[in-house]
Amino acid sequence: MTNQNPVTLESALAAASIPTLLMCLAQITGDRRWTEAPFLPKRDVSMIPDPSGGLPEEVQKEVRDAMRSVLEEIEAGRRQVSKSDLDDEAALRMMRVCLGERVPPEYAPMALEEMAMRDRAVRWRSTPPPGAARDFQVLVVGAGVSGLCAAYRLQELGIPFRVVEKNADVGGTWIDNSYPESGVDTPNHFYSYSFAPNTHWSSHYSKREEVWTYLRDVAQRFDLLRHIEFRTEVLAMRWHEDRQMWQVRLRSESGEREIWANAVITAVGQLNRPKMAAFPGMETFTGPWWHSALWRHDVPLEGKRVAVIGTGASAIQFMRSVAARAAKVTIFQRSPQWIRHEPNYHGRVSRETQWLMDHVPFYCEWYRFGLMWRFGDGLLPTLKRDPDWPHPERAMNARNDRHREMLTQYLLSELEGREDLIPKTLPDYPPYGKRILIDNDWFKTLRRPNVELVTEAVDHVDGERIVTSSGAIHEADVIILATGFEAGKMLAPMDIVGRNGLSIREAWGDDDPYAYIGTTVHGFPNLFCVLGPNTALAHGGSIFFISECQIRYATACLVEMIENGQASIEVRKEVQDDYVARVDAEHAQLVWTHPGMRNWYRNDRGRVFSPMPWRLVDFWRMTHDPDFSEYVSTPRERDRPVRAPAPAIEETEVAGR
Repeated sequence: MTNQNPVTLESALAAASIPTLLMCLAQITGDRRWTEAPFLPKRDVSMIPDPSGGLPEEVQKEVRDAMRSVLEEIEAGRRQVSKSDLDDEAALRMMRVCLGERVPPEYAPMALEEMAMRDRAVRWRSTPPPGAARDFQVLVVGAGVSGLCAAYRLQELGIPFRVVEKNADVGGTWIDNSYPESGVDTPNHFYSYSFAPNTHWSSHYSKREEVWTYLRDVAQRFDLLRHIEFRTEVLAMRWHEDRQMWQVRLRSESGEREIWANAVITAVGQLNRPKMAAFPGMETFTGPWWHSALWRHDVPLEGKRVAVIGTGASAIQFMRSVAARAAKVTIFQRSPQWIRHEPNYHGRVSRETQWLMDHVPFYCEWYRFGLMWRFGDGLLPTLKRDPDWPHPERAMNARNDRHREMLTQYLLSELEGREDLIPKTLPDYPPYGKRILIDNDWFKTLRRPNVELVTEAVDHVDGERIVTSSGAIHEADVIILATGFEAGKMLAPMDIVGRNGLSIREAWGDDDPYAYIGTTVHGFPNLFCVLGPNTALAHGGSIFFISECQIRYATACLVEMIENGQASIEVRKEVQDDYVARVDAEHAQLVWTHPGMRNWYRNDRGRVFSPMPWRLVDFWRMTHDPDFSEYVSTPRERDRPVRAPAPAIEETEVAGR
């Protein structure tokens, strides 16, 4: 608050969200009057709520004046601010007032954690941590969003660990996917760690470079880089029953070697291996071609004829840039996508908002809460099948049909005057049957004179010619594949062998992964999969939230093992099978199993293996406190340490490699 510019204060308060200011006043002062009439914002279901909260101007002025006085008291030292733990009842009352709607009680503790007003970390029951923790070694695979979260929590607990990362830096998907205009489709202030808020996002939906910079800053701020081995890939892992440990084979620039670890946390995500469509004749193509996740920045597109195969999330983002540079763009589309307009998608975060987050206690936290609620569980009911709905061919229920009408009207307004494009771009399936996409001038791009949308399947490639199923020929100098990822082959290409010689590929096949709460797998003790099967988000939320939930679950299991002298834990088969059956039953009522739907969420047999069918609050509850009766544990032998003696994770070179 030192050397504040009063003009900045006034302009910031003038631009502030009144509902958010009310929550800050209530929490700073402890005065309930700020959560009672006349300070009760009206319900606003829009994604970008009215900052006035629907309150009269005189009430807004009273709120701003009160906050100005409070900030002056804080600066003068006459008022202390304590980030005391709100109890659930007080928090729930404030949340309901902030939103102007009824928030179910079960959301209060989850939201408090998400706002970092309540500790999400697992803590030792014994203080200091038991000596056994020093000999318990954890391997984390991947240094993206989930891997950094795991590293942060393990370091916090004092459990020795190392992270191996195949790339040259942290970031995961945000270092891999460098295609033009790569960015988030979840608001930044929610798409970030609860323990590391960023008050200086430049945009509401930032591009790749800014997200990567945030992750790099987190790794540096919390001194995580010293634990990470870059350019190091896991080739294979094998469980050894006699040692109750994982033997892991690594490959780096110096060659191959083996290490031993008591537990492994895989943090590689679901979309880390590009799906390289193998069209007949690709080897005859005379120009450069690449997958969007392996972008060739060394190839200029100016003056080129560019063919783009696929119209998923990546293509929707990069197409505008490609079309602006290329002489001709031919887009090959298998099926159209539902695309929504997001007014703030290209919007900058104002300096006033950044100032408020830096200077007004709790403003950042309550701002995040508003985003969490609006981009959380509210959409899920629109995705459930209503057996009494008379039009299942076009929508799942009445609300889903209203979404269809809204999305259709947006499409028609964008394509006015180009009615020839409407049959090609209007989906015939219910909204959200595939991942909903945010418009990055997609329709405007399709209207360009140098862009052609082809809805016939690619049959083969012959030199510079791409031939479709009808025999039509489209010439190209460059081919860009936007054909998605090998999502069904989770954890590939790692060769993971668990108990009794069972490999993860034998258990899952190539497209049918499953796990208890998306995290643990029977037959693979001490293995924790973050962002594993049925944890992807297709109705709302943030992968940061999912990662934090799963890392809490994994670290709670590790603490339990160490404190209770357990060498291993393994989820019971009947527990896993029951969970998978419940997941499948829930998905049977959701849009992704709608008759005729084709999406990458399902395998060849129609089973949905990727998205989570639960509400965020359900998943938070499932992962918060493990029920160890659901696991079989193997006690540590009295005369055997937690692991074979070694100064760090035991390591040997692989002979002859």
